[in-house]
Amino acid sequence: MTTIPSFTMNNGRTIPALGYGVFQMTSDEVRTHLRQAIDLGYRHIDTANAYFNEVAVGEVVREAIADGVVTREELFITSKLFPQSYPYAQCGADIDATLERLGLDYLDLLLFHQPYGEYVSGWRAMEEAVEAGKVRSIGLSNFNAAKVRQILDVATITPAVNQILINPRQNQHEIRTKLADTGIVYEGWYPLGHGDKTLLEEPAIVAAAERAGASPAQVVLAWEVAEGVVVFPKTLNPTHMAENLAALNVALTDEEIAAISAIEQAPYYEVPDEAPAFVLTHNDYSQQR
Repeated sequence: MTTIPSFTMNNGRTIPALGYGVFQMTSDEVRTHLRQAIDLGYRHIDTANAYFNEVAVGEVVREAIADGVVTREELFITSKLFPQSYPYAQCGADIDATLERLGLDYLDLLLFHQPYGEYVSGWRAMEEAVEAGKVRSIGLSNFNAAKVRQILDVATITPAVNQILINPRQNQHEIRTKLADTGIVYEGWYPLGHGDKTLLEEPAIVAAAERAGASPAQVVLAWEVAEGVVVFPKTLNPTHMAENLAALNVALTDEEIAAISAIEQAPYYEVPDEAPAFVLTHNDYSQQR
């Protein structure tokens, strides 16, 4: 079984460098494929209240623990709160609701999912959840540098993580440089370009793959981990799950890492300044099966 390396966050805790995300997965898909991932050796699980599958994630986790496949301490479980949960008066209750849906005593990481709404006032509720032992680390998702600084201005606990879109065509070096003093660890969603097959045809990636005897996708994942980025490659295919894990064994040279980092940037998605309609929709996250 492949050993998954970890990064140390700014609170001294560690986070696995590769995880399994359940974005856009139905509860039935979670019940099948998350268990496959755990059986293969994945230990980092990423969900959210807005994914409407926290209940299924909790069922799979508890079953795997009961079957002796893994212990709770070996797992690193993340969830995220959508903006309707941010107001201080609401945030604590919604943290408790997420824990109840998952059937867990604590989360390893909890993130504010989108950079809109009352995230500044809600941050105190996140800190209180850490103080109460309900959450071990707290962080952000999709926040730009200016909005991260708004949190830092009021925080007594610095965000440990920022989960943003990262791949070789959107390497996010700018925000990572601007916030280098914070020690924030970055997690990359859509690390393989979300179906952008031309990304895997980039000459620097192809050359590294040929030299290392790996696939271009494995080289991209290896590059991100080499840059200190936690990755969540999406797949429902157990063969691809295993191949993604094997990417952790691909050793790139400094020159290859630099060449991939120098790929021309071509962002295909930028988080808008104003909240899009889907963020403003009020949802009943309790309606899960």
